[in-house]
Amino acid sequence: MANKKPELTLSVQHACRHEAAPHRPRIQRWLRAAQEYPATVSVRFVDAEEGRVLNRDYRKKDHATNVLSFVYDSAPVVGFALPAVVGDLVICLPVVLREAAEQGKALDAHFAHLIVHGMLHLQGYDHETGARDAKRMEAREREILARLGYPDPYN
Repeated sequence: MANKKPELTLSVQHACRHEAAPHRPRIQRWLRAAQEYPATVSVRFVDAEEGRVLNRDYRKKDHATNVLSFVYDSAPVVGFALPAVVGDLVICLPVVLREAAEQGKALDAHFAHLIVHGMLHLQGYDHETGARDAKRMEAREREILARLGYPDPYN
């Protein structure tokens, strides 16, 4: 049983709908590609207003952003050498759609990047704590996305 994948429990919520929003199997694939620990994750798609309110209330930035990560728990799992992660990813659909168009990125690739990025945050990666941490996180994102067949999101 070497290489057993850690357990993933996923909930997908649509507070905002758009035909371009990825479906559960794709979201699960992207999360699993970035997953290092057993995890319970909710992915919630929101409109710009909910995204703005959450970003304002939790990050003190009064604008909607593409992805927010909320970690609720990170604790050891009996019989597993790594901690378990419980958290939410909030994806602001209007922001993601706009960014992909403005940056000339395929929408699927941009969603994949943001889900991977958010999952890494849930597992303790942080690009805002210093240049070294940012390089480490970006390198991990590039590696995961390349393995999934997506281009470098930072080029």
